Amino acid sequence: MKIFKRKVKIPKDAIWLVPGLKVKRWFALIIIGSVLAALGLTFLFRLEPIYFIVETAKKIVHIMPSEPVGVVFILLGAFIFIQAWKKTNFTTLGLNEERKQKSLGEVIYRKMKLDHGPKIVAVGGGTGLSTMLKGLKKITNNITAIVTVGDDGGSSGRLREEMGILPPGDIRNCIAALADDEDIVTKLFQYRFKTGEGLEGHSFGNLFITAMSNICGDMISAIKESSKVLLIRGRVLPATTDDMRLVAKMEDGSIVKGESHIPEVGKKIIELSCEPKNCKPSQDVIEAINDADLIVLGPGSLYTSITPNLLVKEISAAIFNSKAKKIYVCNVMTQPGETDNYSAADHAEVLFKHAKLATGIVDKKLFDAILINNFMPQNLAKKYEEADSLPVEIDTSRLKKMGLEIVMNKLIENNKEGLVRHSPSRLAKAIYWWYKKAQKKHLTVKK
Repeated sequence: MKIFKRKVKIPKDAIWLVPGLKVKRWFALIIIGSVLAALGLTFLFRLEPIYFIVETAKKIVHIMPSEPVGVVFILLGAFIFIQAWKKTNFTTLGLNEERKQKSLGEVIYRKMKLDHGPKIVAVGGGTGLSTMLKGLKKITNNITAIVTVGDDGGSSGRLREEMGILPPGDIRNCIAALADDEDIVTKLFQYRFKTGEGLEGHSFGNLFITAMSNICGDMISAIKESSKVLLIRGRVLPATTDDMRLVAKMEDGSIVKGESHIPEVGKKIIELSCEPKNCKPSQDVIEAINDADLIVLGPGSLYTSITPNLLVKEISAAIFNSKAKKIYVCNVMTQPGETDNYSAADHAEVLFKHAKLATGIVDKKLFDAILINNFMPQNLAKKYEEADSLPVEIDTSRLKKMGLEIVMNKLIENNKEGLVRHSPSRLAKAIYWWYKKAQKKHLTVKK
């Protein structure tokens, strides 16, 4: 027997009745206050409108049943009150443009719900981190993105050398991803000048952050002020304010310096380090990790986006010692020049190895679980094969020996071209599902 579920369309204004909005109580106080003020004016000036209102109400009751009349008056009064209140707030707060897309109730409910979401710290860099942030911001406003600053190529590299600032590229991507109005901000921040002496190759976002850095005096203040201007949900912090340069030791013993040069040599990386060796994080970074409910590593380039953050001793130590739930999002495909033929366990071992080398801690877990994509398009684009980029092997037995919980789900977007791209929503939902499950399990064990 088939049961057909019919979707009931709820009026938009019904959202005001949702528990936890913390608005209904103020409605009630406004009404009570208005009634008391009206009574006070009546006594003060010996006005008699209430007498006429009561007499009129008595006459209506004699003609019509009192219950329906009372309900109609209550609903009519509430409707007029709410509409007036909404109009006042839209005018005062300048929400008219947003109202075209969402009701005020939806705007407030979303903010209240997201403000009470879990405290999530996302560690990484590159497009992988910004992609994940687009999904996580729909779960919580309490996001801290800790971003690598080892980039020395492209527009970021030029600004780093010429202006003496931290590379703004990955920071720009994260700010754009967390922006409330994602589409227009992304287009603006990601806009790259194609012509112009000195401008060609630069993105607007990089120039904007550089200008803010010069105005504010330092990069952290610049990021904070830029975030205020763009109304981002959460915050973005550089892993360190030191001038970090990546150094890779290859299998043949050779040394390669510079994030942009490491993948180009085509040799297997044995160990990654940085100059200066003792890069320091800001206090905000350590506090964010200590206060986190959930810490997420990745996704992103293993050696040039995620591992550089772990080279900062205090960051690795804080993650090791954190009581938060911790998960690593493994890459879907191997990356030529960095992770050729790497399995999921190989990825995890690299992170463990470098965090242990940085801190000397060997008896604690860097993360509890590994999130792996378990779906690949049948028509995988030929460009991956041509570039020797292959799906990451899921070596379950090795991962279990490492004491990791294996979480598998479809994490990529659907597309006809056979391209492999993380889906922000699927990624965020899988992470949040695991977090809630791990949290529930912890509470059960504690009892």
